[in-house]
Amino acid sequence: MKIALIGYGKMGKAIEEIALAKKHEIVLRISIDNTKDFTEENIKKADVAIEFTGPQVAFENISKCINAGVSVVSGSTGWLKNLEGIQQLAIEKNVAFLYASNFSIGVNLFFEINKYVARLMRPYDDYKPSIEEVHHTEKKDAPSGTAITLAEQILEERPEIKRWVNHATDNKSELEILSEREEAVPGTHRVWYKSEIDDIRITHKALNRKGFAAGAVLAAEYIQGKQGIFTMQEVLFGKTLS
Repeated sequence: MKIALIGYGKMGKAIEEIALAKKHEIVLRISIDNTKDFTEENIKKADVAIEFTGPQVAFENISKCINAGVSVVSGSTGWLKNLEGIQQLAIEKNVAFLYASNFSIGVNLFFEINKYVARLMRPYDDYKPSIEEVHHTEKKDAPSGTAITLAEQILEERPEIKRWVNHATDNKSELEILSEREEAVPGTHRVWYKSEIDDIRITHKALNRKGFAAGAVLAAEYIQGKQGIFTMQEVLFGKTLS
């Protein structure tokens, strides 16, 4: 498979290492230093583009690849108000598009656990849910896309909670997400259910970027030659589990 890496920072380089080990070819590497090479001609050399950039440029980058007729795997966060438009564009251009807030196999299993626990806890409103996320200081958006996914899963099961907020709150209609940024932390996410008598916690802690990178390459392999909108549930589990 021929891959275009749109975003060639630490994540892009981790993806490159795994892709090359699996005998794929990197035909384009785009970073802030060579944006002039981000042309339709160069994009079309790829079977799939893997896009990990920033919230300010992700929409434009993904659109450019799709308009060139190239399928896209994207892990950029902070741009999702435009997600529906991108999905429609992919359908119109007959290419595949897959977005995930996190490509790690472990995190996607954690998502399933989170949904199950939220469903179990639904009758017990004495337990107040809370989310904590810790990432490296280079991460520009807060809360993380993974934390937002966890929050939205909980909101689906707790109708009395109307929204998530990115700060501490005592308001029972709000789900708090607490964000911390520390040096050299790939990503930790913790979901708490707190009551006056006890706490329940589930935690995922990434030890390095390899899990995210491996999942992104796996996603690219999955969508190669396909058309339509896909999710990591389909990639990892073959179907939507719940």
